[in-house]
Amino acid sequence: MKLELLCEAANIRCPKTAVGCEVSAICTDSRTVTENSLFVCIKGLHSDSHALVSQAAEQGARWAVVEKGCAFCAPQGFPVLYAENTRRACALLYNAFYGMPTSKMKFIGVTGTNGKTSVTHLLRAILETSLCKCGIIGTVGCQSDGKPLQNRMANQLANMTTPDPPELYPMLAQMARDGVEYVLMEATSHALALGKLEPITFEAAIFTNLTPDHLDFHGTMEEYAKAKAELFRKSKLSIINLDSPFADEMIHASQGRVITCSQSYKNADYLAEGITDLGQNGVSYRLVGPHSRLMLQCAIPGAFSVTNSMQAAICAKELGFGAAAIKDSLASADGVKGRMERLKLGPTADFSVIIDYAHTPDALEKLLKTAKEINPGGRTVLVFGCGGDRDASKRPVMGAIAEKYANRVIVTSDNSRSEDPAKIIREILSGMSRGDCVEVIPDRKTAIETAVLSAKAGDLILLAGKGHEEYEISGEGRKPFHEREIVAGALARRERENRV
Repeated sequence: MKLELLCEAANIRCPKTAVGCEVSAICTDSRTVTENSLFVCIKGLHSDSHALVSQAAEQGARWAVVEKGCAFCAPQGFPVLYAENTRRACALLYNAFYGMPTSKMKFIGVTGTNGKTSVTHLLRAILETSLCKCGIIGTVGCQSDGKPLQNRMANQLANMTTPDPPELYPMLAQMARDGVEYVLMEATSHALALGKLEPITFEAAIFTNLTPDHLDFHGTMEEYAKAKAELFRKSKLSIINLDSPFADEMIHASQGRVITCSQSYKNADYLAEGITDLGQNGVSYRLVGPHSRLMLQCAIPGAFSVTNSMQAAICAKELGFGAAAIKDSLASADGVKGRMERLKLGPTADFSVIIDYAHTPDALEKLLKTAKEINPGGRTVLVFGCGGDRDASKRPVMGAIAEKYANRVIVTSDNSRSEDPAKIIREILSGMSRGDCVEVIPDRKTAIETAVLSAKAGDLILLAGKGHEEYEISGEGRKPFHEREIVAGALARRERENRV
């Protein structure tokens, strides 16, 4: 692609001497540089590629984009282009290089601490029932019209919900080629703060909630909220959950039309009334809005499904989709993998196992409360840990929540990364005081097996934290880890031992 066209898209001045030159690739990793490529320097959290311009030049890069004010070292005569913010410029460059896919599709962004995955998948069900082709970008994976897209992240330990520009914009280009009409995207605070979504204008944006998380990156809840609010500056329609104390900040940031919703505030544009807990069959309620009243049932159990399904329904309705598609889709919606996912244990099992991604205090509390609602007469057995190299302040808080709501707690590992698992567990235990219901089994596989092998009739075992993930990250790297297979193996062992 012509360098001047890339520069124009990214608001970078192109030298007259470079006009007409062809760019073969855009690179942010000096190890991937090829001949005639454009090397974009990124000042990262742990490293700064401004120091690698000379190395990139030696490997064939023909130009480098550097951030104004950043020090760099380039060979004499090597052409350097300047950007105000290279992270934002990087997203614009990749979007242009891959044919401006963001201009060919409509985008719906969902942001918040919890609920993003569920809302995007419920919304996809509604849109696909309405015969729209959808793409999805999120925690569980990326798909284009039902086909999985491979996310080839340079750092396989990063576990990003919103991919970096080198992965994101090729995916969007593939979606455009597949004829996708709507892209449903989980927009994380990291992605918004780091400018990954700079080229995208959203048809609609949804705010679910905001509870403590990622404070290792943002520092304070105020900065966390500020990052989330960026999405609503980029959207034509904002759908805001008034039940969150951070709703006003999102409303004030919104540049387009604002629609509010709530389970309790009567002044919301849409209100969920007559909420009925159907246990394992989900929830039902009446969605009352401007000139409309819909009786809705969501097949996914848990009080949180009211807000999740309500926001998906409101978004679809405000974008012009019909009531029949909304009602039918929500009533028949399958749960998302790793989100309140009940495992099939067979006819001989007299207990249940649910896998859930809950890895924040708010999500864990909601999971445990839901467990009580759907299994009121049995024990709740919780197996959980906390991730390493992440916000450590939530560890004792989650420990306190665990022992408050669960009858039995097994504290274990969960993606310890570079941290010592024993240290993480100690920090979890520091928030707990009831030793009678808590045990520590650092090896997660053994912890799961123990919960299954010792289960009593009527128990509901919750495996919290990993959800859809099929790997475990430790200091040794990333290894396969399949909780469903571990449960199946332990169940088979339990049945063998019971027959003896």
